[in-house]
Amino acid sequence: MIISILTLFPEMFSGPFSQSIIKHAQDRGLITINFINIRDFGIGMHQTVDDTPYGGGRGMIMKVDVLKNAIDSILDKNLTKDEEKVVLLTADGATYNQRTAEKYSELKHLILICGHYEGIDERIRSFVDDEVSIGDFVLTGGEIPAMLVTDSVTRLITGVLKQDVTNLESFSHQHGDSTLLEFPLYTKPQDFMGLLVPDILLSGDHKKIDEWRRNESIKKTQKHRPDLIKKY
Repeated sequence: MIISILTLFPEMFSGPFSQSIIKHAQDRGLITINFINIRDFGIGMHQTVDDTPYGGGRGMIMKVDVLKNAIDSILDKNLTKDEEKVVLLTADGATYNQRTAEKYSELKHLILICGHYEGIDERIRSFVDDEVSIGDFVLTGGEIPAMLVTDSVTRLITGVLKQDVTNLESFSHQHGDSTLLEFPLYTKPQDFMGLLVPDILLSGDHKKIDEWRRNESIKKTQKHRPDLIKKY
């Protein structure tokens, strides 16, 4: 899979993408991450990428012609809309979730656009497939959301993690209970400062363990995400 990130600050990604799972996935050829510097498509000697807003107001607006040229430079004409998507990372987009991550992990090419400044010329929406927000708050740019989307998508690609390890996670659609949070997890030591591992997990009775885990998932969801338990 290829993930192409359109950004004014490609150097921001060097740390997060050169460590841990994402680094290993790149080293093994399971994913390729390309950075496209939007300023390379800027206008004139100063490579201008933004301008003042029509109608007045504060801040600078990223230019639609600059971004369109950047997008066109990496579109693969041999791929269909089911294989390649252009995604605008924006505070007013649809809230990103695990189902979207699963959908994106099946693509051959995912293009992420990192906004900046006051905003992007509204007309760019005519040239993207999806508009995504990571939550109801505003950031200085789309670079951090791009990191989050890339991480969540990469770990779902076949071969990146051990087989089936993502199937029983919170929000996973693989096991049918995507509205439930994952059950509590424990490891050694069995007794830590009087805090004990539940006896059922030591019983060896996998049927009862599965029942316990399901009940604990429901209780955990009720406590921490009552909005999800209503959907369940």
